[in-house]
Amino acid sequence: MDNVMNATKVTKDMLVGDIVANIPGAAEALMNAGMHCLGCPASQSESLENASMVHGLDPDSVVEAVNAAIAEA
Repeated sequence: MDNVMNATKVTKDMLVGDIVANIPGAAEALMNAGMHCLGCPASQSESLENASMVHGLDPDSVVEAVNAAIAEA
């Protein structure tokens, strides 16, 4: 897995908890993409791909939306 602390882009294999904790602006971007449970215990150890599928979201679309938002930040 990528080192999230130094990541400039989100990938679908990253853990949601790591993304939120280490990438500025990612939490807001994830919520805007439809991921509204960032504080739930399962999200801390769940990949972005799995979390997206659980919520009926296309993982690739979520990754694109989050990366676009953090690139603008």
